[in-house]
Amino acid sequence: MSRRLILAAAVLLSVGPLIASASPAMSQVTAVAREAEVAASVVDAFHSALETGDTAAALFLMSDDVMIFEEGGAERSRAEYASHHLEADAAYAAAAASTLSRRAGWASGDVAWIVSEGETQGQAGNSATGRLTVETMILKRGPEGWRIQHIHWSSRAMPDA
Repeated sequence: MSRRLILAAAVLLSVGPLIASASPAMSQVTAVAREAEVAASVVDAFHSALETGDTAAALFLMSDDVMIFEEGGAERSRAEYASHHLEADAAYAAAAASTLSRRAGWASGDVAWIVSEGETQGQAGNSATGRLTVETMILKRGPEGWRIQHIHWSSRAMPDA
């Protein structure tokens, strides 16, 4: 058995419980096609890994050549994300309360699209912040299962009540 396969199996054993237990609070509508349900669970496991600070598990769920778009910026690989925003994203995910309000997902062959809407409540310095969020993830299924190939995150301030 190759060293890479053994490493993948070991990481999968540690990530497996995250995938199994990842079920965000859903307050509105979900329309994930049956063939995309496992891909959606990988998205949830990614977020759970960030929330618990398990950055190795979060990275394991991403393709080497993942493309991440956020606020007009781009990170063009898993290594680039790991060296730039991963730690800050994990710290924010741990400190903020997130609610998933809508989700849809589709799959065709070895490609899945998972689109999500929600909100986060967090703290920025001495001020409470509330953000409406949208997320698109495209996943590709390979020999190791579904992996995140692309993420596009966008948010805006919540409207005043």
